[in-house]
Amino acid sequence: MEIKKIQKFQRETVDQLLSSIPFFKAVRQHDAAQFEVLLAHSHIITYRPGEVVVHRGDGDQSLYFLLKGRLAVYPSEGLQGEPVNVITPGEVFGDLARLTRRPRSATIVADHNSREIMVFALDFGVFGELESNYPISLHTKLLYYRNTVHNLRWKLEVYRSMHPDSYLANEHRAIKLYLGPKDCLQELQSLHDQACKLAALLLNWNDRFGQIAPQEVNHTNPLIKALDG
Repeated sequence: MEIKKIQKFQRETVDQLLSSIPFFKAVRQHDAAQFEVLLAHSHIITYRPGEVVVHRGDGDQSLYFLLKGRLAVYPSEGLQGEPVNVITPGEVFGDLARLTRRPRSATIVADHNSREIMVFALDFGVFGELESNYPISLHTKLLYYRNTVHNLRWKLEVYRSMHPDSYLANEHRAIKLYLGPKDCLQELQSLHDQACKLAALLLNWNDRFGQIAPQEVNHTNPLIKALDG
């Protein structure tokens, strides 16, 4: 593992790497200064094949995005059997632990068949209190939580389609959508509440079926097209 400061990379390279991640792409298009703030609180980590990226039970609250390579997800620290999921470039991971304030629920390992594994790590502490607009603005927080809520709801719909008879199948639909005024603190508070409840529900699914809910690269998720809406 090698941790590198963003400044070690050419700016063109950084912009290109983050262009596949909807959240960073939207922030950069809307507010270049906010994009710079996020970069200032981030770093890039490279891994060798087989290295552990995240240990089950860790309390780290960083937010991670896979830039290159593939990651294998195991439900236990022992890495026994086949991985229950594979993370591909563009995906976010570590968000469930941060939203629920629980330890990491899985062990994530750099895939043995990947030549280059590169992860973008964001210190989510820079977001500060939900109601604060400094250093992260209201609009940037809205972009993040809109993305997160859409992504979590999509994952839960996938679980529902796989296990329609489960008692959990319709639980996420009982978590109310926000129908009030847009681009305000009220919307942000609702999105944050939804995200926390959906994340806890997704962990319940994982515990119930002993696996991690199926993932997709975020930019292929049709629900994320409304990211800035």
